[in-house]
Amino acid sequence: MDNSGKEKEAIQLIAEADKKVKSSGSFLGGMFGGNHKVEEACEMYARAANMFKMAKNWSAAGNAFCQAARLHMQLQNKHDAATSFVDAGNAFKKADPQEAINCLNAAIDIYTDMGRFTIAAKHHITIAEVYESELVDIEKAIAHYEQAADYYKGEESNSSANKCLLKVASYSAQLEQYQKAIEIYEQVGTNTMDNPLLKYSAKEYFFKASLCHFIVDELNAKLAVEKYEEMFPAFSDSRECKLLKKLLEAHEEQNAEAFTDAVKEFDSISRLDQWLTTMLLRIKKTIQGDEGDLK
Repeated sequence: MDNSGKEKEAIQLIAEADKKVKSSGSFLGGMFGGNHKVEEACEMYARAANMFKMAKNWSAAGNAFCQAARLHMQLQNKHDAATSFVDAGNAFKKADPQEAINCLNAAIDIYTDMGRFTIAAKHHITIAEVYESELVDIEKAIAHYEQAADYYKGEESNSSANKCLLKVASYSAQLEQYQKAIEIYEQVGTNTMDNPLLKYSAKEYFFKASLCHFIVDELNAKLAVEKYEEMFPAFSDSRECKLLKKLLEAHEEQNAEAFTDAVKEFDSISRLDQWLTTMLLRIKKTIQGDEGDLK
């Protein structure tokens, strides 16, 4: 059957489901198996939604899943309601990002009410990703990553919490909220430096915290580097720490060329990502007479 056939079938199912819902609400319907009719309608909406998905009519699929979710709520089937809201959110992601967020928030409300915080956190991450990529609202993405981190922490899922917090730190620094970024990088760095499996990453977090300090104040950066070396001696031997010291020296001498050379040397071995490039450019622009290029 072609997709237009699927769509017609779905529309028919929706009409039948609507009828069942109406009759279940009537006096006689209520007396003679009203709930049974609602359950049947739920099933029909879900089947219709899947047909709409096959026909790639994402909005219609999302709406049908929402109808099923509301009926599940009416029947007190909380888990099924939440699952249907998530299905609706996933369908709407392809057509209406804001509606996707509304559905996922509805699912989160149900999951938190049921004490299912880990799964609620997962859906907060999905919402954050929609804000990142579709709606480009970084402030809102940050808020959802923070909420996810809170829920993960409460469930002792510390590595999942840290992943969310690192996203928050990265975006906070981009938005020039350096103090917030520093606190997170220090916190995650301190948490990971004693873990044999994760301590290799600690130097990266202390490096990023130092760069945030550096943008705000050179002296603070110097003190921060000393503090991190003391806390985590392995940081001293890292290429990141050596780069920081060269950059501090170049900055003190207001030597833009030495600054660029140090960055180039580091980049030739460890490629700089977009975030590091942005931060290093911001630092370099504080050197007098610099045009702000790292090449």
